[in-house]
Amino acid sequence: MISCEPDLFALYIRNGMVDVDSSKKVYLFLHGRMDLNEKALNALANNGFQKENVVMADPKQAGEVGDYMAMLWMPPNPDHIKIQQITSVEVCEPEGMIGVWKGVSKDDLFEIKLE
Repeated sequence: MISCEPDLFALYIRNGMVDVDSSKKVYLFLHGRMDLNEKALNALANNGFQKENVVMADPKQAGEVGDYMAMLWMPPNPDHIKIQQITSVEVCEPEGMIGVWKGVSKDDLFEIKLE
């Protein structure tokens, strides 16, 4: 077994068939369901994400390639969190509630049951 300092290497956690890099930011999209914020944070933490890396998504500031998006799905009564990873970010004019996230491409990774 190899031991290393956590700050030297990204920590990878196995979640199904997907490796989660717990050092990356996770942009949380609550779709207006602020009442589910704590439940969503706990679900993310229980599935390998660091609570301190979870950031409320802002329509004025998109994430970076490699970061994660966590969306409560499906509005208005979500029962799970859709986890996606950002694959590219293009500069664009903000549009409505989506804002600059309009220019973000992502891959679906997995879902977490909201319990």
